[in-house]
Amino acid sequence: MMEIIHQSRIDRELESLMERIYPPRVCIDNDSREECTVVKVDSANKDGILLEMVQVLTDLDLVISKSFISSDGGWFMDVFHVTDSFGNKLIDESLMLYIQKALCASRRGEISREKLGNSWKEEERVWRKKTAVELTGTDGPGLLSEISAVLVELGFKATSATAWTHNDRAACIIHVEDDSTSGPIDDPIRLAHVERHLECVLEARGEKRSVRLTTLAAGRTHTERRLHQLMYADRDYERCRACEAECGGEHKKECDGTHVWIGRCEEKGYWGVNVRSRDRPKLLFDTLCVLTDMNYVVFHAAIRSAGSMAHQEYFVRHKASSTLLRESERQKLTLCLIAAIERRVSHGLRIDINTENRVGLMRELTRVFRENGLWISRVEIGTRGDKAEGSFYVTDSAGGEVNPKIVELVRQQAGGSIVAVHRSPCRMSTASSSSSTREHKSGIEAVRKFSLGSMLWSQLERLSDSFGSIRSSYLAYSE
Repeated sequence: MMEIIHQSRIDRELESLMERIYPPRVCIDNDSREECTVVKVDSANKDGILLEMVQVLTDLDLVISKSFISSDGGWFMDVFHVTDSFGNKLIDESLMLYIQKALCASRRGEISREKLGNSWKEEERVWRKKTAVELTGTDGPGLLSEISAVLVELGFKATSATAWTHNDRAACIIHVEDDSTSGPIDDPIRLAHVERHLECVLEARGEKRSVRLTTLAAGRTHTERRLHQLMYADRDYERCRACEAECGGEHKKECDGTHVWIGRCEEKGYWGVNVRSRDRPKLLFDTLCVLTDMNYVVFHAAIRSAGSMAHQEYFVRHKASSTLLRESERQKLTLCLIAAIERRVSHGLRIDINTENRVGLMRELTRVFRENGLWISRVEIGTRGDKAEGSFYVTDSAGGEVNPKIVELVRQQAGGSIVAVHRSPCRMSTASSSSSTREHKSGIEAVRKFSLGSMLWSQLERLSDSFGSIRSSYLAYSE
């Protein structure tokens, strides 16, 4: 045991030393491409660095249309082609300066101290005051409504909620606080009490369920990555099927399903992972989440969008073994990649809300959906000050399109909380999604979700590294 701890400490010190000797370099190039901004990163490699950087970009609601990755030999080099959510190049100087700093993992603490000051400390303090409720169970109409009702009855106030459904399974993370104190719930007896009540709700729908209450702390896992982990632990991937099997053993041009091919690269000892699927925002983040959490290391990768489709190619190895995977492991990785991509895909309508936050708001809205026969397939809702903002993705009880008359009835019963209704963009390409977003820009601006995109600083110094070596390294590859 002592030897393991000692080795871990040395690894962390060595990693920190490498960052100090070879600090990360980030360059944002708006000149080489007409259609996008090119973000280039050059850094000493470390465990999880690729996912961290993609997470920074996706948290800013940026769309990654192309990326070239290489991390062999202890060095990490990456090129991202990005646009904003409307398909435009990045022109906001403060946003670009923030990206330059945020992508330098060793300098993130410096950003907080220099620029955020008390505001950052306040945000961290507020997050620490929350308790997170994590649930997985059998999906079904009215599930979120029943969960919300239990929380209100037990004196909990929801401050944010994110929920996904996939293959008849549901995973949900709700951040709550004590209604009377606006603080975390520290009483273990009370925590056990609410856990039992929530388990009863989930148990009534199926035997397989999980409920966990935790107090948030610094360094918490990213919410959407945590949802991937919850659904993976719930084994939602077991009902996924490889699309090529449905296509008669070969890929058909007109098929827009998710295809995964995994082959051996004998000379280098890699597994070559090729993924083809519908393009959408956060696709790269979702794929990297499952690779990282399944302990696969990405050594090289090329990602690109072509029309409505996205192509991802990875060369990976497993951390625990230098040998190539067995057939059972290859099949499991295939299904897990398909599941990770499909979890975020939501059909039906997106209903945006922007209303005054109050105790029981989530219960009221989900009750309206349930009483009108709507099935909630995905939720993203949070609070900004005294306002609650976010989106519900809904279908009818059979998973089909929602009747427009029911939508209007729901709007009336919600008492002005609903500000916009859109057909879900998740089945559209990045380009068509951007076009649709422009058409509804005014509505989206009214319900813009809380993200790092709202925290832009204008006085950070520019970094001057040229990144000419990275550009030349990838020129032949990109062409």
